[in-house]
Amino acid sequence: MLKGGNEVEKIIKDFLGIPTTCISDAMDGLNNLHPAIKPLKERYKLAGRAYTVKIPVGENLSVLKAIREANPGDILVVDAKGDQYRAIAGDFVVGMAQTLGIGGLVVDGVIRDIVAIKALNFPVFSRGTTVAASAKAGVGEVNVPISCGGVPVNPGDIIVGDADGVVVIPQAIEKRILALSVEKLKKDEIREASISGNPEAIRKHLDQLLSN
Repeated sequence: MLKGGNEVEKIIKDFLGIPTTCISDAMDGLNNLHPAIKPLKERYKLAGRAYTVKIPVGENLSVLKAIREANPGDILVVDAKGDQYRAIAGDFVVGMAQTLGIGGLVVDGVIRDIVAIKALNFPVFSRGTTVAASAKAGVGEVNVPISCGGVPVNPGDIIVGDADGVVVIPQAIEKRILALSVEKLKKDEIREASISGNPEAIRKHLDQLLSN
C-alpha cells in the first residue's frame, strides 16, 4: 500500500527484505499458504497489504472489481477454492492490475496465458495454469475475510511471498512478527558466518544440537 502517493509503508519494505522462511519460523509455521501456491518465476518476491477476493469456482468478475478498488501496492489475494480447471485471470487482466499499481497477485487457483504473464514481470503466485477461462456471473465478494491456501486472510494483513512460498502476517501482530523475523534472520546469518566451510565448527554445532 502506498501512502502519500509514493511512500511505501516502512514495515512493508522491512518485510520485503526478509525471507519467508524466517517469517514462517517467527510464526511457528502457522500462517503458510499451501505449498502448491508458488511464483511463476523463482525470482519473484512480493510484500504488501492484502486486498481480498472471494469467488465461487469459475467466476472472476470480483477480481476485476478488486483491481479497480484496491490501492496501489496492495496484494490481491484470491480465494478460488483451489480450483485448477478455470483461470481467474489471463495476461490482459494481470496487465491491468500491473498498470494500476497493484503489488502482486496470490491466488488459490490458477491463471492462464502463462508466457505472456511471465513477460510482464509481475509477481503472480498460483497453483499453476490452465487453458479454460472463467465466467463473469457477478457472484463474489471483495475486501472481506477469506481463506486462501488453508490460511485465514483478512483485509489489511501483510502478505509476503518469494520462491519458497507465501506467508500471511495478521495485522494485529505484524510489529511483533517483524521483530522476531529480523531476529531469526540475524541468528541465521551469524550461524552461517561462524561455521560455513569449517568442518570442526560444523561438528561442534551438530554435537550441540544432538546433545539437547
